[in-house]
Parts: sequence; structure tokens; C-alpha cells
Amino acid sequence: MNTTIAISPGIRDQIKEFGNKGETYDDILARLLSSAKQRQLQELLMDETNCVPIDEAIARAKKKWQK
Repeated sequence: MNTTIAISPGIRDQIKEFGNKGETYDDILARLLSSAKQRQLQELLMDETNCVPIDEAIARAKKKWQK
């Protein structure tokens, strides 16, 4: 079952620019959403916030769990 969404002609034209011959708007949007999800996942996995270099992590671990 399809639905209708209201978008401006400018946005419609921009979406159309991403399309290939024979693609429907549904095809184009599905591809764009898939790409956006992959980019978000990559950014999440590559986020270096709160990361420390491996040498520092090893030093911290050795200090914390001394024998």
C-alpha cells in the first residue's frame, strides 16, 4: 500500500537528481536512507570520543591490576 507525502517542487527536483534512469522515487529514497544509515553507523564506530591510545590503556590496566 502506497502513501502520499507533500514536498515542495524544489525538494522533489533534488531527489530526482539522485535518481538513475528507471528508478522510482521510492527506489531513490530507499537508497538514500540506506546510505545515510551506513554513514551513521560508520560515524558511531569511528567516534574517538573518550578513547585513549593503546599504550596508555595497557599502562592503566597494569597499574589497576598489579599483582
